[in-house]
Amino acid sequence: MTSLVVGVLLFACVHFIPSLAPSLKANLLTKIGEDAYKGVFSLLLLSAFGVIIVGWRSVVPEPIYLPFPALHKVALALLACAFLVMAANTRQSRLRLLIRHPLLTGVVLWSVSHLLLNGDPPSWSAELVTLLIAAITVAVIIYLHPWLSGILV
Repeated sequence: MTSLVVGVLLFACVHFIPSLAPSLKANLLTKIGEDAYKGVFSLLLLSAFGVIIVGWRSVVPEPIYLPFPALHKVALALLACAFLVMAANTRQSRLRLLIRHPLLTGVVLWSVSHLLLNGDPPSWSAELVTLLIAAITVAVIIYLHPWLSGILV
């Protein structure tokens, strides 16, 4: 279980480097160049996926709960909404006027839909870490928004 959580945290930390440590990214870009930076970034993400897979495979599934059959359709509807919202992230749409951060909202919907259907501890640990990271990211964005953009949220 530890390697699963470590893999998810490594995956998240690598993604946070460009936004939370721009000076580190700038230093790496000047020292090794853009192509090498992208290669290191990709290798770190692949290693994080490897740690996640090893962690997932090492945990013996013990159901916390048995999902209700009726939740299957609810979870599928949430997944459809998640993908719709994630697609709105890359396009100009009216949906972006309603949802400030469509990609984060899509990740949260995706996580909740998986939590509805997966009652085993590996699913819960990975999904809860994902939800926690998304919630912290939203909180930090809301907190820093007035200083970054000059507009209150």
